[in-house]
Amino acid sequence: MTDQDATLLDAAAEAARSAYAPYSNYRVGAALVGADGNVVTGSNVENAAYGSTMCAEANVIGSAVSAGTTTIDTVAVACLDGDTCTPCGNCRQVMREFGVQRVIARGRDGRVAEFTLDELLPEWFGPEALNE
Repeated sequence: MTDQDATLLDAAAEAARSAYAPYSNYRVGAALVGADGNVVTGSNVENAAYGSTMCAEANVIGSAVSAGTTTIDTVAVACLDGDTCTPCGNCRQVMREFGVQRVIARGRDGRVAEFTLDELLPEWFGPEALNE
């Protein structure tokens, strides 16, 4: 793990502290480095209509895109309330759209896991499929 990875995981954990998770009590934060070199963060925001819940990973990517970043190499994810903290299927697809290569994740136990997006989303669907 690099120093930048540790910084991103710490930023993700800090973002998780701001999560709005009154239903699941599963606080998640995410962080990435934007095109300008600054760290961008996001947290999960739950909703009583569960389908309206917004994941930390999708939130951080949306914030980065709004700030002009459309190519993202690494997304860090931290969960304060669980030991396994991998992105859901929807977030994996959002990551694929923006070229994420790697996901680093840390749960409350402190263990860090690293995944390639190909490991998390095999047989992905991307923009290339639309051009065939």
